[in-house]
Amino acid sequence: MPTWPIPSIKELLEPTLNHMGYELYSLDQSGHSGRTLRISIDHAEPITIEDCERVSRVAGPLLDHARLIDGPYDLEVSSPGAERPLRTHQEYERFHGNRVNVRYHSGETETVVEGQLVAVDGAGIAVQAPGLRGRAPVIIHIAWDDVVAGRLAVAI
Repeated sequence: MPTWPIPSIKELLEPTLNHMGYELYSLDQSGHSGRTLRISIDHAEPITIEDCERVSRVAGPLLDHARLIDGPYDLEVSSPGAERPLRTHQEYERFHGNRVNVRYHSGETETVVEGQLVAVDGAGIAVQAPGLRGRAPVIIHIAWDDVVAGRLAVAI
């Protein structure tokens, strides 16, 4: 599998995507033969297929002109997805009020809670989760240092 200069590719694409109104959410090399460049974009409104097409039409020529990738490659542009990871305090703040799934340290073990993100501040987050056996909902306060991983959660 070839190794591409992902930091250089990010440095190339990020200013243009920001100018277009998008955040470069993630960038990685993938695919069976490692010949796929996956760009994940984000902005305040939900990402549409038209957004992905727009970014692809701009990113492809930029990459080709810069010659950071040797040989043929596939370019995929997508959104972070409905159950996107929450990576920063700002992302938790942005999705305040949404349903989340958070894995966190609880003493010596890790615990998972899924519910509504009801508070975000400098100390941590609070998630309102259903009570056991039909009881009243509970609010679980989680310090930032205890958060292991979080993501948006979709209820079906």
